[in-house]
Amino acid sequence: MRAGGPAGHDPMIPPTFAQAVTPPRRSDDGIPMTSTRRWASVAAMLFALLLAATVIPDGQVFTCTPTRVWDGDGPIWCREGMHVRLAGIAAREMDGSCRPGQPCPEASALAARDALVNLLGGAQGRTSSGHILVDGPTMRCLSTGNARGNRTGAWCAAPSIGDLSCAMIRTGTVLRWDRYAQGRCRSR
Repeated sequence: MRAGGPAGHDPMIPPTFAQAVTPPRRSDDGIPMTSTRRWASVAAMLFALLLAATVIPDGQVFTCTPTRVWDGDGPIWCREGMHVRLAGIAAREMDGSCRPGQPCPEASALAARDALVNLLGGAQGRTSSGHILVDGPTMRCLSTGNARGNRTGAWCAAPSIGDLSCAMIRTGTVLRWDRYAQGRCRSR
């Protein structure tokens, strides 16, 4: 005498993880769920959870071990899963443009990206999408929250570099973005 739920499942006992994430045998459109379609549905749900989990909330400290770089202010892909946009600085976009309303450095996007790659230990290769592979030191970062999309804005420091945003300003390839600099990286 069961009150509902899968066959053989006692409704008083919480479902296992596998039971909780297994999609129904029929989708909302009434088409029977094949094994392939069921796995695709589970994969889509897990991917959505992964994306939602990659932005570290404002004020939290986390570690980032850089694995790839896009441009001079990020994102930096971290082995731990998040993508970091360096806080308090602005670099040119990879197409050479500057976003409206942000500082626009004279240095090229390539010069800024290469400066960041060099600070992180140098290029280890390139992906087919154009990201530069790095094997950087593990950094300790302080989140400034969501930096659009699935990127975490953050102040990051590495043992031999110190504050990475300030180090990038010293390279002359990015500019301090006063609106987000929070009093950091001032000229001495």
